[in-house]
Formats: sequence, structure tokens, C-alpha cells
Amino acid sequence: MTNSVAILGSTGSIGTQAIEVAQKHGIRVTALAANTKVDALVQQARELRPELLCIADESRYPALKEAAAGLGCRLLAGMDGLCEIAQHESTGTLLNSVVGMVGLLPTLTAIGANKPIALANKETLVAGGALVMQAAADRGLPIYPIDSEHSAIFQCLQGNKRSQLKKIILTASGGPFFGKTKADLQNTTVEQALNHPNWSMGNKITIDSATLMNKGLEFIEARWLFDLEPDQIEIVVHRQSVLHSAVVYQDESMIGQMGVPDMKIPIQYALLYPERLPCPTKPLSLTDYGTLTFAKPDYETFDCLTACIEASRTGGSAPAIANGANEAAVAAFLARKIPFLRIGELVKATLREIPSAPLTCYDDVVAADQAARDFVAAQIAS
Repeated sequence: MTNSVAILGSTGSIGTQAIEVAQKHGIRVTALAANTKVDALVQQARELRPELLCIADESRYPALKEAAAGLGCRLLAGMDGLCEIAQHESTGTLLNSVVGMVGLLPTLTAIGANKPIALANKETLVAGGALVMQAAADRGLPIYPIDSEHSAIFQCLQGNKRSQLKKIILTASGGPFFGKTKADLQNTTVEQALNHPNWSMGNKITIDSATLMNKGLEFIEARWLFDLEPDQIEIVVHRQSVLHSAVVYQDESMIGQMGVPDMKIPIQYALLYPERLPCPTKPLSLTDYGTLTFAKPDYETFDCLTACIEASRTGGSAPAIANGANEAAVAAFLARKIPFLRIGELVKATLREIPSAPLTCYDDVVAADQAARDFVAAQIAS
């Protein structure tokens, strides 16, 4: 159980809920970082009085400096600021909930400074999983997953022999377009894609859920977190988001973790592990739900999911390429520059055109990511 936490992405959905959990259990918040939301960040700082305050968008640093005057926080900006928080002496656990590839370097920096990681930034392991897991293993540092699915798997593995695991069941809500065909999705709007049935999240992850890219990223993340082969991961669509995931052992016993769809549960487990204390969430009533349903994913309609599984099998830089292409394509869709189905088409095209290469260092990941973004930009412009 951690005594202090530094939160990257503090104004987002995960960050704000992490603050709620920290306050309930007396965990000191030593640092806060946001991407662009200066006012929300400063309001958090007034309440929590952290030592460090960072705005990732350097252009907003002057606004932060003005708004945070008199708070007594040390003010930081950009990637340098995120990394300084990651390795600062006051940081007990680093909770990384930023969105996108930007989360990789702070994670590696924190590991290098012997800081445990509570990880909600899945792109860290998608793009640089081999580097991150090796660095953590070399130092004997834990990585506590915050994604509800990976937290569920982590919980279901407790008290059992890892060598006896047969496979994992990774559940997916199916997003807002479950049951739709490509023909149905031809004219999908941004507003429709942002209308998730179960979870309240940021725009990028909500679009990823609509394309099932999010589940593809989680497939890759699970492979690294739990040292699995792709064939040991089965994706199952579960619309109610009550069974958060499950594991299957060699004797065919299946153990699952259930709860209401509330991210405070996995956040708290990551921060308080191995303790289980009262959580500020609603209890699960199975009788209120009545029926839980399960279905196979539609791999033909949702190209992003298929692309991620293929990238995981290919290995090397392929997952980083897929992730970079998706980040660029989703940004273009949110800016209304491309149609919804073009996201998956661009991810698949990028994987076809850019060959996978070995990843030996952080710069290799950055190069693969940038190549993917450049390819997507060129395709959109052409």
C-alpha cells in the first residue's frame, strides 16, 4: 500500500477518480500533471497542495504560472516536467493516466528511479512493452494495472500458480456499435462514436472503444503484463461490463472478477495492493442486472481489433506502428477530416506499408511511432 502518489493526467477521468481514492484512504498526492486544462489543474492544486505541478502543453505554461501564483508549488512543463515528476524524491507510486505514446518516457524514467507504477496508460506497453517489462524486471519493480480488464486478471491470478494458467478471457463492452456492420457505420458521426454505453472516458479512448482499437491495445498490453502468447488471450464481448475479465487454469476452472463498471475499484486496488478496504463506489447487485450476456467479437467489421492482434503476432515495432497510426487517425476523425471507417483502414494500411523492426531502445519506439504518423498524414493529405 503506497503512502504517496504522483498523478500524471490528473484532470482526466482516471486522474480525478484516483484523487478521490487517495483522499478517502489518506494517501498524500505529491504531484499533479495535466495536458491542457490549467484551471482544473490549479483547482486540484488548491485542494491538495502538491509539491509539483506540471502542464504538459508547454504553450500553456504562462497561464499556469499566473493561475498558480501563491500556491507554493514548483511549476513544470512539457515532457521534461512529466519525467521530473516521475523520478522526484517525493513520488512514492507514479500513477500514469496520460493518453497516448507520451506516457512511455515518464514510465521508463520512473522505473529507472525505482518507483512502482500504477499504469492506466496502455500505450506505454503497446509501444514499448519489451523495454518497460525488462526494465521493471531488472529492478524488481511492480507494475500495477489500472485498466479494469487487466486489474481483473491481476486479481484473479492472486494465490494461484502462474505456471498453471492456461489462458485469459479479456472482456469487451463492444462499444456503441455492437452488432453494426460496415455498411451501417458508413456515415457515423463523431457524436455517435463518443456515446459509450457504459463508461465515461476521454474522447480518444472513447473513439478507441467505438472502433474496438481499445480492446486491441489491451490485447497487446495483456500479453506484456502477464507474459502470454497471443493464442492464450480470448476476447469476449460482454455488454454489461460486470465481469471485468477472467482467467482459465489448466484444470479448466475459470475465475473471474466482477463489480459495477466503476474505475475507482481497479484504481484503489493498484494503490492499496494487497489491501482491500471500503471503496467509494456502489455495490454490485446481480439480481438488479438479472442477465449477463457474452458474444464473439466481429473481427470483420472492426478492423482495428484485427490489426492489433496481427501486430502482436508480428512483434518488434509493429504494435508501436499500429498505435501511432491509430493516434493520428483518431485525431483526424475527431477533427472531422476523415470518416469513421477510415480509422481502421489507415491502421491496417500503415502496418502493411511500414515493416516491423526490432526495438532495442526508446529511440526505436519513437522512430516507429513517427513513421506511422507521417504515413497516416500523407494518406490523409493525398
